[in-house]
Amino acid sequence: MATDIKAPTFPESVAEGTVATWHKKVGDSVERDELIVEIETDKVVLEVVAPEAGTLSEIKVEEGDTCESEQVLGVLGAASEGGKSEEKPASDAKSEGKSGSEGESGDKEDAGGEAESAAKPAASGKSHEVKAPSFPESVQEGTVASWTKKVGEAVKRDEVLAEIETDKVVLEVVAPADGALSEIKVQEGDVVESEALLAVFSEGAGGEGDSGASSDSAGGQDSSTDSEQDAKVDGKILAPAARKLAAENDLDVSKLEGTGKGGRVLKEDVQKALKDGTAKKSAKPAAAAPKAASAPAVEGERPEQRVPMSRLRQTIAKRLVQAQQTAAMLTTYNEVDMSAVMSLRSQYKDTFLQAHDVKLGFMGFFVKAATEALKRFPDVNASIDGTDIVYHGYQDIGVAVSTPRGLVVPVLRDTDSMKLADVEKAIGDFGKRGRDGKLGIDDMQGGTFTITNGGIFGSLMSTPILNPPQTAILGMHKIQERPMAVNGKVEIRPMMYLAVSYDHRMIDGKDAVQFLVAIKSLLEDPARLLLDI
Repeated sequence: MATDIKAPTFPESVAEGTVATWHKKVGDSVERDELIVEIETDKVVLEVVAPEAGTLSEIKVEEGDTCESEQVLGVLGAASEGGKSEEKPASDAKSEGKSGSEGESGDKEDAGGEAESAAKPAASGKSHEVKAPSFPESVQEGTVASWTKKVGEAVKRDEVLAEIETDKVVLEVVAPADGALSEIKVQEGDVVESEALLAVFSEGAGGEGDSGASSDSAGGQDSSTDSEQDAKVDGKILAPAARKLAAENDLDVSKLEGTGKGGRVLKEDVQKALKDGTAKKSAKPAAAAPKAASAPAVEGERPEQRVPMSRLRQTIAKRLVQAQQTAAMLTTYNEVDMSAVMSLRSQYKDTFLQAHDVKLGFMGFFVKAATEALKRFPDVNASIDGTDIVYHGYQDIGVAVSTPRGLVVPVLRDTDSMKLADVEKAIGDFGKRGRDGKLGIDDMQGGTFTITNGGIFGSLMSTPILNPPQTAILGMHKIQERPMAVNGKVEIRPMMYLAVSYDHRMIDGKDAVQFLVAIKSLLEDPARLLLDI
C-alpha cells in the first residue's frame, strides 16, 4: 500500500519552502520516523520523516524545487517492494553483463572475492559538485562557518562536510556518496550565495587513504593529519566548529574539557561549557588587549575598527524598518506600582517553588494580566491581513527571549487556560532551549500579542517595535523605587514604566490607553486575576 510523503504544515507567515536534500533515493528502504527529506523555509529547516516503514518508490519534488504547505513530495511503498527493487539492479547487471566498475565488481563478487567487493567505491571515481543549499527567498547569502572534513579524508554518504551560517539557521552540507573531498573551492569565513559551488567530491576516493591511515595509526599518522584540520589553542586541540563557537563567546580555551579523540575539543564540548558556565574568562579587559595590539595602528590617529554587519543584524535592521514603514505605530505609556505583586511573590516564593518545582517570577503575572486585558479589548488581540482584520478567539502571547544568536520570540499557547506555574515553566524551558539553539519553528510561529522585558538589562523606558502581523506589543521595564503621592502622603514605592506600542490603523488611542490601564489595575491588585474582575 502506497503512502504519500507530505511537506509539514507551514506557519501563516511562510508561503513556501525549498526541498533542500533528499536523504534517501528511489528504491531505498526506510524505517518509521527515519529522516527522508529536508525543507528550507525563510525561518528554519524542517525535517520530513517516514510515516511508516517501507521503500521510497517515487520522488515528486526534486532538490532545489519549491513546495507548498502539505504538498506531496514523494511516495512510500510497502517494505516488500523495496526488497524486489533492491534485488533487481543486481540481477539486471549480472544478466545484461554491464561493463565498467559495476560489472567488474559483480564478477568479483561471483568469484567470492570480498576484498575486491570492498574496493568497489574506489573503482567508480565519479565526481560530484558539492553546492550550497538553495536559500529561501529572504536569505541572500551565507557564510561558510566550518569544513568538518579535509581534502582526501574518507567520508560516508550523508556525513556532514561543511556548515553554512545564514541569518536564521545553520545549514549542513552533506556528502552525496561514500568517498572524499578532492578540492575545496570556498574557504571558511567566505560568503557564498544560494547553490554556489563549494567543493568537488570524488565518489569512492579516500578508501585507500583510509586503510593506510588505519595501518599507520601506530606511527602517529592520525596526529599529523588531524593537526592540519584542527587548531591548537592554549594547549588544547579544537575542531573548527568548536574554535569558532569558543571565539564568538570569548571563552577561556584552557578551561574546556575535550571529549573527542585524543582529547580534542568538539563543538558539543563548547556548548556544554556555555551551558554550565565553566569556561568564562575571569578578566575580560586582559582578553581584549591582544586584539587591540594585533590591530594595525597609525601613529597619531585614534584607532577605529570596521567589521561587517552580521546577516542576523542586517535582517533585524531591515525588519524593524519595515515594521515602522508599514504600520501607523504609536506608543502609550503608564506606570504600575509593583508593591502588591512583589509582596505576594515574597510571601509565597518558597512554597511556590516546593509545590511546582519552578521559581515564581514577574513574567507570569504580566502574561496573565495581559491575557485578561486582551479578552476585554479584542482589537488589541487582532491582526491585519491585507485589507482584512482577523479577530483571534484565543490568546497566544509571544515572550521575547535573548539567545546567543539574537532575540527570538517563542509563543505561549492559549494563555487563558494556563496557570502561573505553567507560564513560568514554559518561559524557563524557552530560555534554556533558546540558549541551546533547540527552539523550532513550531515554538515561534503565530502569536497574537508580544511581551518584551527590557528591564532585565536595566532599561527604564523604551518604545517597543511591533512584531507584524500583530498590532500591539507590551514593553516591561526596570523596577525602580520612586517617591509617590499615596493618600496625600509621600511614600517610596517600587514603580515600573509600561509601554504599549500599537498599530493605529487597527487600534484607536482610547482602546490602547484603556488596555494598558487594565493591565496596570490587575497588577496593582492581583486578586482581580483570581476573581476575574
